[in-house]
Amino acid sequence: MTTPLPAFLDALHAEGPAIDRTGNMDLYGWLIGSWDLDVTRFRDDGSRRHWPGEWHFGWTLEGRAIQDVWIVPPRGPGRQVDAAANANSYGTTLRVYDPARNAWHIQWTDPVTQTYLSMIGRKDGADIVQLGTAPDGRRIRWSFRDITTNAFRWCGETSADEGATWQLVVEFLARRAGSTAES
Repeated sequence: MTTPLPAFLDALHAEGPAIDRTGNMDLYGWLIGSWDLDVTRFRDDGSRRHWPGEWHFGWTLEGRAIQDVWIVPPRGPGRQVDAAANANSYGTTLRVYDPARNAWHIQWTDPVTQTYLSMIGRKDGADIVQLGTAPDGRRIRWSFRDITTNAFRWCGETSADEGATWQLVVEFLARRAGSTAES
């Protein structure tokens, strides 16, 4: 028996942060809503590949988590091709605040690319930095930088030397959907 979609979405969705977590949810709470993306992947040979994308954030699990859906390229005719062969992405991140650690548990899942990552996220000056380890053992760093009300830069980096140096692998320039200013 299948569960009606509205019941599932109703159970997942929350109107805002849980009262017992309110102040601590601000680190990612500003992301709630929809964002348009300009994505650049930096290849090992020095070339670059560009795609548009979309990113949607919402309160979930009684307001104790923030979940997103990350879609590159955006939904529409451009996705009607071999997703894996074209490095398409359609995944979700679950961000859960841990009061005992004063940090966030980050779980990224992308069934198109079969990528599953766990990270820990924290504020780092004006940025938000998420650190973890890729399946191949390299350190990964995902960060939100240059944050304004309607824009930010998201960087995905890897390190082969335990974080002594970092290589930029992908960059998202994000603009709040419907916004034209970077205020």
